[in-house]
Amino acid sequence: MSSRIRRLALAALAAWSLVASLATAESVRFGLIGDTPYSTRERAELPAMLDAMADSPVDFIVHVGDIKSGRERCDDALFADRHALFDSARVPFVFVPGDNEWTDCDRVSNGGYAPLERLTVLRRLFWRDPFALGPRTLALERQAGAYPEHSRFRRGPLLFVTLNLPGGNNNRGLADEPRQEFLERNPVVLAWLRDSFALARRGRLAGIVLLFQGNPGFRHHAQGAPHAGFRDFLEALRDETLAFPGRVLVVHGDTHISRIDQPLRDRRGKPIPALTRVEVFGYPFMGWTRVVADEATPGLFRFETHPWPPRDP
Repeated sequence: MSSRIRRLALAALAAWSLVASLATAESVRFGLIGDTPYSTRERAELPAMLDAMADSPVDFIVHVGDIKSGRERCDDALFADRHALFDSARVPFVFVPGDNEWTDCDRVSNGGYAPLERLTVLRRLFWRDPFALGPRTLALERQAGAYPEHSRFRRGPLLFVTLNLPGGNNNRGLADEPRQEFLERNPVVLAWLRDSFALARRGRLAGIVLLFQGNPGFRHHAQGAPHAGFRDFLEALRDETLAFPGRVLVVHGDTHISRIDQPLRDRRGKPIPALTRVEVFGYPFMGWTRVVADEATPGLFRFETHPWPPRDP
């Protein structure tokens, strides 16, 4: 065989190998929303937006909390309405609790409910079995014990993890002495976080996706003035991210700013490039974020933001 033919053969083999690797690379497509619906208009628009997300297509949808405005009542009827809406999605639907539907329900305008009583109702309604809402094709592993809203599941090269971390300083309270509810839940959250990272490392997964509602205050943490309710979480997240060989995606809502950035810093104040943060759209801006995770893509994740209603081309 001549050297020219040999080179052509090697080039063809290399091209075939690349095509084969791309064809077998695992990819996952998912949609992200939160802080919606906050108004009558958003409630009317949301079914059409969920259909558009399914058509985009996505494999599943995650709502990272706040299923009503902070002024609306936390009544059973509203919870039932949101459950019916989410359960009617054409793709599996994962819901993570936000502060508007439990920690803030003691407001007079919200009905003056006891927050833990409202969280109990949410647990019975939204997290009563080991499946996502919508088509019962997405099985979830729920954390053992009293926090069924903590779940995880694997899709392709990723581990997805839900955490009950609400806005409003993680329900720690503003007084020097933290609330008892926070003291009981926070260690459970941290245990689920660390156990999930360990699971992803053992499985040699390419990435882990953390889903929760509250903005943990990355910027203040980097400046040495962390929010007290999120300090332990961000320190654990930093240490686990640095020990994880893959990519970390953090998804939250709460402050209603659609953005994609890399806000986590190491102890010397340097950015940690392995972690990316997505904050979802929030009232008064409605929209959704589509994520495609593909091991053939540098950085693992690709992002698309979609304001709603769609803008004219």
